[in-house]
Amino acid sequence: MVSRRKFITQAATAAAAFTILPRFVLGGKGFTAPSDTLYIAGIGAGGKGTSDLTGFAGSPDGKTVGSPNARIAFLCDVDDRQAVQSVKNFPNAKRYKDFREMLDKEAKGIDAVSVSTPDHTHAVAAMAAMQLGKHVYVQKPLTHDIHEARMLTEAARKYKVVTQMGNQYGSGDDVRKFKEMYDAKLIGNVTRVWAWTNRPVWPQGVPTPTGKFEIPQELDWNLWLGPVKEMEYNPAYVPFNWRGWWNFGTGALGDMACHVLDPVFRILPIDYPNSVECSTATTWEGFFKEAHNDDSCPAASIIHLNFPRKDGKGDIKVTWMDGGLLPPRPEELLPDEKMGDWNGGVIFEGTKGKIMAGCYGLNPTLLPSSLMKTKKLPTPSIQRVPEGHYVQWVNACMKGYGTYTSSGFDYAGPFTEAVLMGNLALRSYTIQQASADGKSKSYTGRKKLVWDAKNMKITNYDEANAFVKREYRAGWTL
Repeated sequence: MVSRRKFITQAATAAAAFTILPRFVLGGKGFTAPSDTLYIAGIGAGGKGTSDLTGFAGSPDGKTVGSPNARIAFLCDVDDRQAVQSVKNFPNAKRYKDFREMLDKEAKGIDAVSVSTPDHTHAVAAMAAMQLGKHVYVQKPLTHDIHEARMLTEAARKYKVVTQMGNQYGSGDDVRKFKEMYDAKLIGNVTRVWAWTNRPVWPQGVPTPTGKFEIPQELDWNLWLGPVKEMEYNPAYVPFNWRGWWNFGTGALGDMACHVLDPVFRILPIDYPNSVECSTATTWEGFFKEAHNDDSCPAASIIHLNFPRKDGKGDIKVTWMDGGLLPPRPEELLPDEKMGDWNGGVIFEGTKGKIMAGCYGLNPTLLPSSLMKTKKLPTPSIQRVPEGHYVQWVNACMKGYGTYTSSGFDYAGPFTEAVLMGNLALRSYTIQQASADGKSKSYTGRKKLVWDAKNMKITNYDEANAFVKREYRAGWTL
């Protein structure tokens, strides 16, 4: 017979042992394990995935400090060449090439998933994880097309998971300082915004690549294509320059607008635009000829978005420029002062003044800049995120659904939809072009597209709606 004292001692010992079990052993959707460890699966372990994963868990050399609660338990990448550094960083992580197989076999061992793949695979990977009740972190832009962004936003609520889009400076101090300056009415009500980037820094507006190439043995090309239709392997796409091709990327706009325009959506009372129009770079060859084709994003573009204010007090016009194009230089800017920074920038024009910032919303500055010394600037009132974007998400995952993150999908989803409206306009835009037989290609020119955000539909040019939602090939679903 076991004495009462011995029974209590044994029970206490057993309870203590129980508390150190990882949550994947305990199992159960939504269960908060006392181990305080978040087991993360990285889909896309190379490229941006390398820094994303160390952002969560830290790097072995200590140069990147992550969360002590984060453990990278699984690595998934279709290209072994790209995954080399992450394998070195996390040698104990189990490896996969197909995220669908990983999620099927390892669901009980995964608490959260980071998606750092090329744009065309973001949505299918994130949705598969959320449907299993896994928290998700997804690189910017959240999705490749507008329909996917809406679906991920709704799925995050349905499956009650913690989410974050990877626009890291959305957790920065500067964008919060920017908002405090705006909220203090230092420039009045904003009616006009200019935004620009130095991208693309990869090929755009170029002919579709041709030729027959052998697929590297380290790369599973079929898996890399994911939901995209079958096509021949070409090194022009992998590993980096996919960004300039509509099948895989979202161009300069998709790559950088989720950084450059973050202050616009974080600060101003807007959500969805009601119209969009654009123009693209052209060359002169007897007639104007498009500087891009149906496969490649344009070499440069200007996009005009109109946003009704959510408070009903008029509209805010936002103009985006890329490929070396710049907005008018503010008169308040001294001749030798830099406009934005080398990556790009944003300018808010208000009824009482202007604020300029660099890319990522850095260094918000009243114009003229002398006002930064003569105006009384607001004291900090918005909570900062000293732990940073990555660890904020890890901490929120530990606490559970409903915990604030800087770029949760309730924010990032509508934001991404608005950004991708620009690409919808670009892909719908054509100009008159003479062909060899003397016939002209039909064109829309600078047609303004009218957007019904609730129903995700262009109401005045049905051809444009083909770019709201793309078709996936068999075996891939959202």
